[in-house]
Amino acid sequence: MNKSVRLTSLDVFRGMTMATMILVNMASLPDEGKKYLWLDHAAWHGYTIADFVFPFFLYIIGGSMAFSLAKYTSGSAPITKNIYWQIVRRSLLLFGLGLILNNLVWNYNLTDPKIFANLDSLRIMGVLQRIGIAFFFASIAILTLSHRGLWILAGGILVGYWLTLTFIPALDNADGVFTKLGNFGSYIDRLIITPAHLHKGSSSMSDPEGLFGTLPSLVNILFGYLTCSWLKRQPVATRTSLNLLMFGLAAVVIGLVWNGFFPINKKLWTSSFVLFTTGWGLISLAACYELVDVRKYRQWFKPFEIMGVNAIFIYVASIVLIKLLMVNEIGKGEQARSIYELLKEQLFGWAGALNSGLLFAIATVLLWLGVSYLMYRQRWFLKI
Repeated sequence: MNKSVRLTSLDVFRGMTMATMILVNMASLPDEGKKYLWLDHAAWHGYTIADFVFPFFLYIIGGSMAFSLAKYTSGSAPITKNIYWQIVRRSLLLFGLGLILNNLVWNYNLTDPKIFANLDSLRIMGVLQRIGIAFFFASIAILTLSHRGLWILAGGILVGYWLTLTFIPALDNADGVFTKLGNFGSYIDRLIITPAHLHKGSSSMSDPEGLFGTLPSLVNILFGYLTCSWLKRQPVATRTSLNLLMFGLAAVVIGLVWNGFFPINKKLWTSSFVLFTTGWGLISLAACYELVDVRKYRQWFKPFEIMGVNAIFIYVASIVLIKLLMVNEIGKGEQARSIYELLKEQLFGWAGALNSGLLFAIATVLLWLGVSYLMYRQRWFLKI
C-alpha cells in the first residue's frame, strides 16, 4: 500500500461522519417533540444513528494518527520534546475551543452579547474537551507502547471500566450502578467538576461527556490507530476490505453480547458501546476503502472528502450557527420566536411539522458542503 500521509477513504469517512453530525444536530433541535427519534440521541440505554457520530470521530482521529505519527513510531525520526509539546498544544486548543463553544466568551445573543458571562455556571466538559483529553493520553500511549502494549492497554481499560461501573456505585446516590445519578462516573463528575459546571440537561448532576467516561473513549482512538497501522501493511485489494468487514462484524457481535450485562450506553460510554461502535466504524471504513481506494470511485465521494479535510472548522462553525439560530429571536414577548423556527417554517413549512425539521437539516448539510468546497478551492485548510 502507498505509504502516503493520508488515506483518501479515511477522509471520505470523516466527511460522511461530519455530514451525519450536522444532520442529526439540526434534526434533533427542540421543537415540541416534532422530530424523528432515530435522529436524536438515545435517552439512556440503547442507540440511534446520532450515537455513532462521536465515537466515529474518535476512531478516525486514531486512524489519522497512524499516518501523522508514523515516522516516530517506526523509529525513522527521533521522539523529541517538541513532539510532546505539539501534543499538549493541540490538546489544549481542542479543550479551549470546547470552552468557547460552551459560552466562555460570548453567549450567542446578538442583541446582548456578554464577555465572560456566567463563569460560575460554565459547563467545563464537552465534545471537544473530551477529544482533547483522549487525544493527549492516546498520543502518549502510541508513542511509548508497542502494538501489543496498546492492545493490552485497550483491553485493560474496557474490562476495568466495566468492573468499576458494575461493582462501585455512586457514594452519594443509591439509584443503581447504571442509572444517571447512581453510576460511579456521575459521582466523580459531581465530586471533581462540581454540579454547577456540569451539563444543565442532566439537572447539573451528571455530564454526558464527563471525566470518568473519557477513559474508555480513548480506546476508540487506539482502535482506530491499530486499524490503520494494520491497513498500511496490507495490499490495496478487496481481500483487505473483507478483512475489515469481518473484524467489524466480530466487534459488533461482541458488543451486543456484552450489552446483555453491561448496557450499550453513549452517555456512560460503556465498554460494550466502545466495541459496538468500533465494529460499525470498521464496517463503514471497509465500505469506504473498497469503493474509494480499491475500486477508485473517488470522484463519486469527492464532496465528503472535501468536507473531511476541513472537519474541525466545519464542526466549530456549524455549532456556532446552531447556537445563533436557536438563541436569537425575532419578535417580543409571547410572540418571540427563534430564527431557527421562523426559517424552518418559511422554507419548509409546506412539508409538515415533522418533515420540515428534517428538510432544514438536509439543507444545512448542503450549506456546509458548499462552504467546504469554497475553502477547498481556495486551498484553505484549518489545522490545530
